[in-house]
Amino acid sequence: MPTERFQFAGSGGHQLAAALDLPDAQPLAYALFAHCFTCSKDNLAARRISAAMAARGIAVLRFDFTGLGASEGEFENATFSSNVADLVLAADHLRATHRAPTLLIGHSLGGAAVLAAAAQIPEAKAIATIAAPSDPSHVTGLFADDIETIRTEGRVNVSLAGRPFTIKREFLDDIAEHNLMAEIGKLHKALLILHAPTDDTVGIDNATKIFLAAKHPKSFVSLDHADHLLSDRRDANYAAGVIAAWAQRYIDAEPPAPTAGAPEVPRLVTVQETGDGKFQQQISVGPHRLVADEPASVGGRDSGPGPYDLLLSALGACTSMTMRLYAERKALPLDRVTVTLSHAKIHAEDCAECETKVGLLDRIERVIGIEGDLSAEQRAKLIEIADKCPVHRTLTSEVSIITRSTD
Repeated sequence: MPTERFQFAGSGGHQLAAALDLPDAQPLAYALFAHCFTCSKDNLAARRISAAMAARGIAVLRFDFTGLGASEGEFENATFSSNVADLVLAADHLRATHRAPTLLIGHSLGGAAVLAAAAQIPEAKAIATIAAPSDPSHVTGLFADDIETIRTEGRVNVSLAGRPFTIKREFLDDIAEHNLMAEIGKLHKALLILHAPTDDTVGIDNATKIFLAAKHPKSFVSLDHADHLLSDRRDANYAAGVIAAWAQRYIDAEPPAPTAGAPEVPRLVTVQETGDGKFQQQISVGPHRLVADEPASVGGRDSGPGPYDLLLSALGACTSMTMRLYAERKALPLDRVTVTLSHAKIHAEDCAECETKVGLLDRIERVIGIEGDLSAEQRAKLIEIADKCPVHRTLTSEVSIITRSTD
């Protein structure tokens, strides 16, 4: 999946580093992601969630707040208000260059920031928070022992997550002025709250307060066993999958209509590991989502069809569709087609009609049931037409598969 990297001007006039993770096909919608306090757009949770959302057809813009990651400026001069303003400017940039975000996603303090910024981004119809505090001042608990010194001396160097940061009195004053609960009560947007019951950084009671303050539609999903930073890939992928599925109900998840007369562009198929089990895959085809897996007998969880099952499904669907098109064109009284397929490996010498005579061959058996008041001649013609379906022709012709790395 492609990623566009660029800069845009933040509220303080500094250039903020941004990354726009795009689906391989035309985006169904655009989302804006706000990272956690002292994190960056490239921390594990931000990257994994954005990539998983892009795999599901939703483009995600993530950026570094002032003084963090690759963005300009000094962290000590940033405040919660400036972060909210930067989110609004990020939405403005998306609106000007692509499309305005209809989904806002925030992790930890970034969750509080998207809740505060939502009213200033009119196109945003849905908001998802992950491990968000109900009060921005909750973050001061990370340096509680230094608060008095910050107030008396104006600024103090503190250690957060093993890194040095300067916190100024202005940050404390600004964050104390925000009444986030009142803003949540006036959202009038769909809200999804994701939180781990065992989160020891931002307690689950914060999710309860946000949920109670919000008006419907609102939803809560428990991130069982996840840590605050979603450091386990499976937790990040799960969160992204839940958000994407939930958001489809609320956001404009439809690409712009193609220009009249323009050639149809083939949709790309994207397959990505979910991290759930050993083999499970998320398959994205435009707005459609499927799950593939392997049977339990070979180490999978049997949560979806296997690769050969999907191959047979493609051939079976194409066969039935081709027969249906022919029947309609010829006005045949065809009621229903049922195609049953199986795949096996056979010895070449057992295949009289095959050119290869040594080793193993793939054999697909296709049994077609035809319902309708049809003559024997019409049935025979439909069976003949089955062999002309495009997927059948692809499987029985020379195929060139080109593989390359995204790097």
